[in-house]
Amino acid sequence: MHKVLIANRGAIARRIVRACAALKISSVVVFAPADAEAPYLSEATEAYPLIGNTALETYLDQAQLLAIAKRCGADAVHPGYGFLSENPTFASKVCESGLIFIGPSPTWLEQMGDKVAARTLLAQAGFSVFAGSGLVQSADEAARALAKIGLPLVVKPSGGGGGMGMSVVRTESELNAAIERSRHIATQAFSADGVFLERWIERPRHIEFQILADGAGGAMHLYERECSVQRRHQKLIEEAPAPGLSRALLNQQADLAERICGELGYDNVGTLETLYEDSGQFGFLEMNTRIQVEHGVTEAVTGLDLVATQIRLAAGDPLPADRPPLQGFAVEARLYAEDTQTGFPSTGRLTVFRPPELYAVRIETGFQEGQWVTPYFDPLLAKIIAHGDTREQAIGRVLVALRAFSVEGVTTNRDLLSRVLQDQAFLRGELDTGIVSRLQRG
Repeated sequence: MHKVLIANRGAIARRIVRACAALKISSVVVFAPADAEAPYLSEATEAYPLIGNTALETYLDQAQLLAIAKRCGADAVHPGYGFLSENPTFASKVCESGLIFIGPSPTWLEQMGDKVAARTLLAQAGFSVFAGSGLVQSADEAARALAKIGLPLVVKPSGGGGGMGMSVVRTESELNAAIERSRHIATQAFSADGVFLERWIERPRHIEFQILADGAGGAMHLYERECSVQRRHQKLIEEAPAPGLSRALLNQQADLAERICGELGYDNVGTLETLYEDSGQFGFLEMNTRIQVEHGVTEAVTGLDLVATQIRLAAGDPLPADRPPLQGFAVEARLYAEDTQTGFPSTGRLTVFRPPELYAVRIETGFQEGQWVTPYFDPLLAKIIAHGDTREQAIGRVLVALRAFSVEGVTTNRDLLSRVLQDQAFLRGELDTGIVSRLQRG
């Protein structure tokens, strides 16, 4: 592999540029007009403009991206996360063009992208799933599924992610309306109206397991990440290892995920996401067939460059010889340009944008001072990742970095992040997916 086209933007595009440089591989970035001042354009080997303004016209335009890949002489495409990263059609077109797709094979993107199919596959392989249904096609099927699952339950689109289209049902009379609502949102967001039902878990923890695999039966887990601090089903703070749970329990579940992914012949990187309830049960949530936003947390506690490893695996290199040991604690906070009261993105010119340089703190960002935050794309400004010998030390270093991070020109969620990081329940490791909403209610 000699030259990689990075079909993405922002922090992940910059991160892939850095990994390519470490591997002595040429990197090619693409950019929409809104990203014309991004710092990674000068850091990459080459940069090509995209025609259009919106995501659909630029980073989701498969023909335009493939044309640039051909023009620049790339031999591989890295999709990053979001956009086309889990699109099996795009992955297939990349492969059909004679290029390497840096990610799982199109077959895995398709199979894991269908949540009903993924649930069925993992259950058959021996991974625990919470009670649920197949695709619900009629009111009669919905009623039968409700009788089997019980209340409360959640209606979920079978495609997509990020919590979009989910509807919690607490009474039987709400069911049909919830299904129609989820179908409508799924059609608009994912161009598919399939939905299924699943038992609703009150106040679960969201714990995910990082997997590497070679497609030939080899697999390796890199422990877990705790991702329970969320708002509107979007993660805000992630950490490793997961606090308050025994290492033996977590390793048992990670070993199971590793074994199943190996036996199934999974390839490249993936994250097996679970919900964990107080009874001690893990239940499969979904498999993310890409590098995760929060991959830096795992890098911090293992010392392994996950993006470089992903590139090596795509090039046919073997898995790492040994699993690196856990080294300390890492915490990541996502700094967004947003109004935390309304939840809407905050747009404007970054008149001041000065990430701090601190010991054991890593800042991942695709922005620099003077750049505009536009309404066209995700408003994630930066990821602040801190490492420590103790969890408390890592949390403290994130807090210091948040306070030292100078941002003017947009509103950020800094205050909300600081509140969570100083919350007594959070500090005790008493986590669940409702912690942010409870703090915001006061």
